[in-house]
Amino acid sequence: MSILVIDVGTSSIRAAMVGPDSRVTHVHRRALPPDTPMAGLVEFDPAAMAAAALDVARQTLAAAGEAPAAVGVCSQRASTVAWDGRTGEPLGPGLGWQDLRTVGACLELQGKGLRFSPSESATKFAWHADQHQGRPDLRLGTVDSWIAWNLTGGACHITDATNAAVTGLYDLGRGGWRHDHLEKLGLDPGWLPAVVDSSGRLGVASALPGQPPLCALVGDQQASLVGQGCTRRGLAKATFGTGGMLDVCLGGDRPERADRSRHGCFPIVAWQQEGRVTWGSEAIMLAAGTAVDWLVEDMQLITSPAESEELAASCPDTGGVVMVPGLLGFGTPQWDFGARGALFGITRGTHRAHIVRAVLEGVAHSGADLLEATEADTGLRIGSLRVDGGMSANRVFVQALADACGRPVEVSRELEATTLGAGYLAGLATGMWSGTDQVADAWSPRETVDPSGADAGRERWRTAVERAGRWYPDLSAITF
Repeated sequence: MSILVIDVGTSSIRAAMVGPDSRVTHVHRRALPPDTPMAGLVEFDPAAMAAAALDVARQTLAAAGEAPAAVGVCSQRASTVAWDGRTGEPLGPGLGWQDLRTVGACLELQGKGLRFSPSESATKFAWHADQHQGRPDLRLGTVDSWIAWNLTGGACHITDATNAAVTGLYDLGRGGWRHDHLEKLGLDPGWLPAVVDSSGRLGVASALPGQPPLCALVGDQQASLVGQGCTRRGLAKATFGTGGMLDVCLGGDRPERADRSRHGCFPIVAWQQEGRVTWGSEAIMLAAGTAVDWLVEDMQLITSPAESEELAASCPDTGGVVMVPGLLGFGTPQWDFGARGALFGITRGTHRAHIVRAVLEGVAHSGADLLEATEADTGLRIGSLRVDGGMSANRVFVQALADACGRPVEVSRELEATTLGAGYLAGLATGMWSGTDQVADAWSPRETVDPSGADAGRERWRTAVERAGRWYPDLSAITF
């Protein structure tokens, strides 16, 4: 029997079957891009999200013609939903993880000694609560909570430790919510989901045919980490989707500190099973594929993201152009919300192929920054980097990444290894896989791309990043 996985991303939802041979089959997808009603706001329709998730799941089950052994859910993290616990109806829009409407609240709380990022769930939960004061049955949750609620017909209001740990409200030492932070934000603990394992028997997916058990909840980046076989200490992957995240497995030793390190990385729960936590470290790029979407939708230099590879390959280099993809500010290592995207080195001879190639190389350089920060924080030497996400299909980008990092890049067979990772975690709960060593041994990249030996231009890149920083000093003042 196979595992049904529902994968709720930032811009699409898909369902697929994961078999005992680690193959992903019977994929059904539904586009569900977020809305941006004005600058800095990123919203989504929770009702449409739940309906799409159930629809693609049922389509996949019908195509597979078999009842699944279990259901696994992986999802975008830190995005938030508010709903009525009696009716299950969402209360207004969901807030995407990129939403910046709580920047002012973050600055105000910072003055009171509380440091939250606007990309975390904490101040988004508080925003929802302010909008719906006095509702006795208010429920707040991240996307995994919302999908689990709908899968189980409202029987389960839960989130797993990987999702909870990136809300800004999780107690890494004891597990569960930090009640001191909840109190200061005016959040009733009863509004929030219970924190459960990432892998285990968590509930019954009564909304699906056959009512299979729900056996995995996991954040998308941790799912990708597991899906790329990084279940042993020191193995690392990077996902280049809407944003870019580099995660490394650290094993069972709890990090000494729960907040951001001086190199801009964060401790994360890689996964939790039977109450035991495997830890990791994460470095974050706020805009990766978003920068390519900008070329398509806003600049209209290309008609699709796929076109970027062919056009970028038509020129041997960027002609001296450097693009810093800080469209939403900088993440690791700087964490400068006042930085902005920038193009440098433009001349009369610059043409669109140079600009497109510069965007791909800019994301690659940002990826190398994540790797350098991770190694500085953990003291680990990462011998090769495993990659997935939409941009991993772009050969020009992958070569630029290998050159900027100065080491081999192993490309995942699955463009979105999140689905495979959630399948592994659900399968570990059912006994389909014997343990995480078997998961690690299953890794087999589609290809390995070695550095070309050419000068990647890292010094020029660092100069460009410095010049693009602190464009809006007030936003740059946010620290957490």
